[in-house]
Amino acid sequence: MSCAISYYLLFVFAGCSLLAVELTSSNTKPVVQEFQSVELSCIIKSTVTADPRIEWKKIRNGETSYVFFDNKMQGDFATRAEILSRTSLVIKNTTRMDTATYRCEVAAPSDTKTIDEINIQLTVQVKPVTPRCVVPKAVPVGKTASLHCHENEGYPKSTYSWYRNSEPLSPDTKTNSKFQNSSYSLNPTTGTLVFHAVHKGDTGRYSCIATNDAGFAKCEEQEMEVYDLNIGGIIGGVLVVIAVLVLITLGICCAYRRGYFANSKESGESYKSPAKPDGVNYIRTDDEGDFRHKSSFVI
Repeated sequence: MSCAISYYLLFVFAGCSLLAVELTSSNTKPVVQEFQSVELSCIIKSTVTADPRIEWKKIRNGETSYVFFDNKMQGDFATRAEILSRTSLVIKNTTRMDTATYRCEVAAPSDTKTIDEINIQLTVQVKPVTPRCVVPKAVPVGKTASLHCHENEGYPKSTYSWYRNSEPLSPDTKTNSKFQNSSYSLNPTTGTLVFHAVHKGDTGRYSCIATNDAGFAKCEEQEMEVYDLNIGGIIGGVLVVIAVLVLITLGICCAYRRGYFANSKESGESYKSPAKPDGVNYIRTDDEGDFRHKSSFVI
């Protein structure tokens, strides 16, 4: 009796599984380089529905949009995507904006489980562009020098390596005998190379390479010169300037003593009375500025 019940339940569950639509994929995390084609695999493993409904959706930055709906490609996918083998999606000429999660949904009305879906995570790799490198042209011995290398187009994010005279600089100076006398630190993630105290041996042509899984790019070599700081020359120059300033000051003092800078005094009256016309006598009264005149006529 118990055996009969077991066979019956097994038959029922097996029948139910045959009547349920089920999806699978040959690759749920495809990776492709930019501008190449990629297939997003979506395979109907089981269904009894003769013509199930297929839909593809794109999920990027929390937003969902249709890729394939109502038997038609949507948006910009209309010119560069197609359905392959009934359910799989092929995207041509991929771009970095195609990096997203794609959902394959199948509706099978004749099945007991009428809907199934599967997510495909697509990664589009982008080669780095030529990095921007900043190298100081001249640094005095014993001073700090910072070299920078960066680019922001590559995906995944680039890592950086520095070269001096076409020879790679080791990230760890202790492991390479050639750089044990150098006091620098190299960060492959940020692309920053810092010399804490440069010496003459650090002079050279420096370049940087940005690398990721899609490729690499290199900036042009730039010269960095490490020079000795001429302390004697600096002191001599300062003494010359001081001597010149002392001579100028002495010259100005002598000029003052000899009166070259004395102000000339104005002599005489600053205001002269106008000439008196013939025959007119002016008589000043006690009130300032009040004049009267009398006329005399000489015949």
